[in-house]
Amino acid sequence: MAIKRDYYDVLGVPRSASDEEIKKAYRKLAFQYHPDRNHEASAEDKFKEINEAYEVLSDPQKRSTYDQFGHASTGDIFDRGFEGFEDGGVGAIFHAFFGGASTKRGPQRGTDLQQRLTISFEEAVFGSEKKIEVNRTENCPSCHGSGSEPGFSPVTCPNCNGNGQLKRVNQSLFGRFVNIITCERCQGEGKVISKPCSKCQGNGQVQVRRKIMIEIPAGVEDGSQICLRGQGRAGSWGGAPGNLFVTLSVEPHPVFQRDNHDIIYDLPINFAQAALGDKVEVPTLNGHAKISIEPGTQSGRMVRLKGKGVPHLRDGGCGDEVVRLWVVTPKSLDEQQQRLFQELAKTLGKAESPKDKEGKGFSERIREALGGKA
Repeated sequence: MAIKRDYYDVLGVPRSASDEEIKKAYRKLAFQYHPDRNHEASAEDKFKEINEAYEVLSDPQKRSTYDQFGHASTGDIFDRGFEGFEDGGVGAIFHAFFGGASTKRGPQRGTDLQQRLTISFEEAVFGSEKKIEVNRTENCPSCHGSGSEPGFSPVTCPNCNGNGQLKRVNQSLFGRFVNIITCERCQGEGKVISKPCSKCQGNGQVQVRRKIMIEIPAGVEDGSQICLRGQGRAGSWGGAPGNLFVTLSVEPHPVFQRDNHDIIYDLPINFAQAALGDKVEVPTLNGHAKISIEPGTQSGRMVRLKGKGVPHLRDGGCGDEVVRLWVVTPKSLDEQQQRLFQELAKTLGKAESPKDKEGKGFSERIREALGGKA
């Protein structure tokens, strides 16, 4: 027979430990090694050892005797085979600590579903309604989730008499141990189906493909997620259904870009329009609008069209459309255009860099920085 470990070592407490310290150590170890929670091969033996140590050290008289005579004083405990564990021994102690919770199944919420939906740029800006198809489990329409054929009801499990639990008694050299487990026949529910539903074969749920209408609010962005509550998989044993989360993918637009609530449109203009100014028509998300190009416009200048952007989801406002002007240099010129540009070049002279506050140009500032050597 293996040599018994010192009970204080088993619980990991010193011999001077208080009753409260012993109780706290037992609770932690019993929770860690209880066979219902720990499925390691050695867990059950450790759990028995922990219970045995606590049975002695938690009783002031037994602890006093054990402190004097060691394991030789505990023979009477094993001789009576831990009788009454289920009525007031270590089993009752564990029940008092951890509540002895029943393993009967209660309502379980259904799992959530994830789906991706692609929408157009305009649908994201203005909002829309879309229909999606979802594969999910629902309560059987024939038995309404009970699993029993209509007209029949579940009956009390004959294996556990409706308790949902079974007591297993194990006899060992240390005595009789009682372990409470979930009934395998009814899976802890306490009832079994006498006549399974012919539509769902007793599962209580069926797989369906359901069409669902989803409302897309105006102003959503790429990657936005919409939650449809209760549209996920059905719950079990009366539990609520899960949710459906729809992630939106927004298609790019051929001419517009989006910057938060603003819409950006790039408009190329020629030298004449930039120098002389012009009035042009530009597209917007809801038609066309005219803008004015100021004379002397430089490349990169922006013209803002108020309220022509993306609606705000929260405050009801709306962003703008920003028209970015880009002066385009022609890549090829015919003879007449070259002659005209040459004549224009003579009249314009050389381009000068902008002056600073002191009236100095870029070249002058460079010469000063180099000590007049440039």
